[in-house]
Amino acid sequence: MDSVVSDATAVSETPAVAGIPAQPGAEDPLLDTAEADTAEADTEEGAQDWQLDHSRAPIATKIVVAGGFGVGKTTFVRAVSEITPLQTEALMTRASEDTDDLTATPDKLTTTVAMDFGRITLDNDLVLYVFGTPGQQRFWFMWDDLVRGAIGAIVLADTRRLTDCFPALDYFESCGLPYIVAVNHFEGTELFEADDVREALTVPAHVPVVIMDARKRYSVVESLLAMVAHALDATPE
Repeated sequence: MDSVVSDATAVSETPAVAGIPAQPGAEDPLLDTAEADTAEADTEEGAQDWQLDHSRAPIATKIVVAGGFGVGKTTFVRAVSEITPLQTEALMTRASEDTDDLTATPDKLTTTVAMDFGRITLDNDLVLYVFGTPGQQRFWFMWDDLVRGAIGAIVLADTRRLTDCFPALDYFESCGLPYIVAVNHFEGTELFEADDVREALTVPAHVPVVIMDARKRYSVVESLLAMVAHALDATPE
């Protein structure tokens, strides 16, 4: 009898209960190895190379998208974000009829009341966080917080109402943040050359002006790449 008890104890530290065979102990090396392999497989599934390389961390950068009311900032962020974008859209009411001009965008039903946020991975170790600012003047007080830590900004412009982007241009000029102008070309409107828009806005020659479509991902990505390149040229360090 003593030998039987001794053998059972040698197999497992967990005794059998109510006829259930004794189970392997928590320190069983075979069990630990199996759990480690399963955890590693779960971690690697869907991960990118730079996420598995613990010797380097991705470079996270921040870009701000600004411009007038209804120029396409929310659409811009939504088109490019690889995650479900954070949006703070609220239904427009008659209370804003005297302040929000819907002449150029009569079908617009919502407006951004805080910010838009999205993320895109441009390279294995370059991640862009894109913040869209609210366009109405009553929300401009938030801009100082939204641009903090940004490497640059994209000012969206609508050729039907170019004057709406002047406040954004003045703001980024005054704070010294590198920016580019991206003309969001709406269907049914006249297509202007970048040089014509530059002249109309009196944008300095060193500031890139691009023509794009905020609904199309490839067009938005090209605008972001132009912004990153300009930011590197303006602040190479």
